[in-house]
Order: sequence, then structure tokens, then C-alpha cells
Amino acid sequence: MSLTAHGLRVSFGARTVLSDTGFDMLRAGQLTALIGPNAAGKSTLFRAIAGLVRTDAGGVHLDGRDLSELSLQKRLKHICFMPQFFTANAALSVFDVVLMAQKQLAGWRVSQNDMTAVARALNDAGIGHLANANIGELSGGQSQMVSVCQALIRRSDVYLFDEPTSALDLRHQLDVMGRIKEAMVARNAIGVVALHDLNLAARFADHILLIGSGEVLAQGTPDKVLSDPLIAQSYDVTIQTGLGPREELNVHAYAD
Repeated sequence: MSLTAHGLRVSFGARTVLSDTGFDMLRAGQLTALIGPNAAGKSTLFRAIAGLVRTDAGGVHLDGRDLSELSLQKRLKHICFMPQFFTANAALSVFDVVLMAQKQLAGWRVSQNDMTAVARALNDAGIGHLANANIGELSGGQSQMVSVCQALIRRSDVYLFDEPTSALDLRHQLDVMGRIKEAMVARNAIGVVALHDLNLAARFADHILLIGSGEVLAQGTPDKVLSDPLIAQSYDVTIQTGLGPREELNVHAYAD
């Protein structure tokens, strides 16, 4: 299983958000970090891959098949997109919204196996105690963990996570990224995570895409991309990389 994109162009009125954007083959069982400054086009690229925005040019291919040939419903069976901002009816419980994700695109008759799967997913995510809580009463971090749980309970070929750690403390950031990485390996699925934290990208990603001003500027392994001068130019900071005590790549950014 592989995912590629080429020549993507997305405009909203007179404003071009993606311009001739694409990336080389992303492989199953690996996690790619999509990095770049605010308003670089990360969320729009995800929506273009999922088929949720109209593209003026270019294409996305899954295992060589042009996804534009599929209806949106069939496309979303292959691609699971977790948006940056979580919204849900406040009258629903956490259990309800995860159950809805479990049944999405698969009919609405609920079985005991569905109920068991949801309970297991919530417990695995460390939020089993929130099962009966109203989704509208959760903190930003709790809502984000529920959103990740909604995504991971689905079975897809491609998972797109738009900043899944932005509202989480350090321990939960590491936990969520670890679970996403493990799920991609176990399912032999393609995972792409939009991140602002370059150290999380260095620690968990097999592959990195750097996007800026609506174009993919660099792609490759973490040590290659995170040492590229384009990183510093894109974020307008000074970047230093080095190996930590466990031979992990560490990234330090300094404002000029």
C-alpha cells in the first residue's frame, strides 16, 4: 500500500492555498510527520487528500489508483481524517461519539461486538472513565483524546491526524503519538500526522514532509529534513539538531 500526490492546487476565491503541491510515495506501516508554520497549508492538504475540498489541478493516488475516481463515501472508507478542531453535539456522551465512529460507513445496527470494541478503545486510550461524560463538557485535551480514539477505532488504509497533540500535556502527547505509531505498524496502514513540535516529529516519524506557502519544500527521513536549511527559513528561527543520550535526534529552535 502506498500514497502519492502530485500537482495539487486548491484555491478559495482569489487566494491560492496549495500550489503545485505533491509528495513522493508514503508507505504502509510508516508514520509521516507533516510540519510547517501556521497557514502553510497543512489542513488544506489533508482535506485535499480526503476529498473534502475541490482541487483545481493534480491528483492523489492510493496504490496507483486515482482517488478522484471514487465517490466521497467510498474514498472515506480508505482514508480516515481527524480534523484539528473537534465538534460534536453536546447531548452525546463520549461513548456515543466513539460508537458513531465505529459504525460510520458500515450501517447503524449496533451489536454487542460494537459495544465491546468501543469500551476497549476507550480503555486503551486511557479515557474509559469519561465514557458517560457529555462531549460538550470536556476540556480541550480530553476532547482531543476522544477525537484520536474516534479515528483509531476505524479501519482504514490511510489515517490523517491534524495536530492531534496540540492541546495535550507532555505525557499525553507521548502516549498519543506512541499509540498512533503502534497502530500504523500493527495495521500496516499509512499514517500522516500534522505537528508543530519538531521533537515529536524527530522521535516518532519515519518520514517528514515540510510544507510552506502551499508547497512541499522538503521530504525524506527526519535527520535529512530536520537538518535542511529550509526548516529555519520556513519557521524564521535558528535550528540546531543533535543526538540525545539515547541516540535520539533532538531539535532546538531559537528566535533570531
